[in-house]
Amino acid sequence: MLVLRLLNVVAPAYFLCISLVTFVLQIFVFIPSMFRDPSTTPLFSPALLHGALFLFLSANALGNYVLVIQNSPEDLGKDLILGKGAEVADWLDGSRSPGSALPSTHFCRLCARVTQRHDHHCFFTGNCIGSRNMRNFIMFCLYTSLACLDSLVAGMAYISATLSMSFADPLAFLTLLPQSISQFFSGALLSSEMFVILMLYLWLGIGLACAGFCCHQMLLVLRGQTRYQVRKGMVVRARPWRENLQEVFGKKWLLGLLIPVQNVETSYRRQKEK
Repeated sequence: MLVLRLLNVVAPAYFLCISLVTFVLQIFVFIPSMFRDPSTTPLFSPALLHGALFLFLSANALGNYVLVIQNSPEDLGKDLILGKGAEVADWLDGSRSPGSALPSTHFCRLCARVTQRHDHHCFFTGNCIGSRNMRNFIMFCLYTSLACLDSLVAGMAYISATLSMSFADPLAFLTLLPQSISQFFSGALLSSEMFVILMLYLWLGIGLACAGFCCHQMLLVLRGQTRYQVRKGMVVRARPWRENLQEVFGKKWLLGLLIPVQNVETSYRRQKEK
């Protein structure tokens, strides 16, 4: 448990450091050195267009990241009918009757909350993913993968121009790291160039991981399931996929694709207010 709590603190700091390094490399290294076309007007220059694209992707990724943290899953411990002298731990162990708690709820020991439609605990946000922040988590994974892809392409173009090498061969990227390590220790490669090469593989890994999370999460949303329900083998009532999507993304789903906005209220909260 101590290791998990430490990871819950270190992982968000690690992600923020990677985001800061990526922003500095893109704005102050890649864009000024790769886009120098004096024949184009400043308004439609490749540097400005690429910078606007990167800022759009980064703003959505970081905006949804903040919303995932701010929209903490609801603490339903006070709303559960546990009975006299009962505790949340009793219900979690299965000693409570099925009707004494809301379905698809789970107690996270790291967050110390009972959350509705619990999916999983995300260490990179230090928060549980549930009904209130599911859409923001999916958008965070989507835009993070796109930002990493954009940084990967720009970094490869920068390395190609700096080291006068071509990535036309599919195996060139696979052999880049071992060749760079040997050249670095032999003194033929600068520290800054080696750092960019290491960042290329880091962007590739983070981008693939976030894209995989996004695709897997979207598949579960279409089926109306959560990762916790699949892991526990819970039976979910079959519903049309459009209703499952609307429950997570809301009716104004297009707005959430363009700008980071707060997630829709949960059906539990709407029923409670009625």
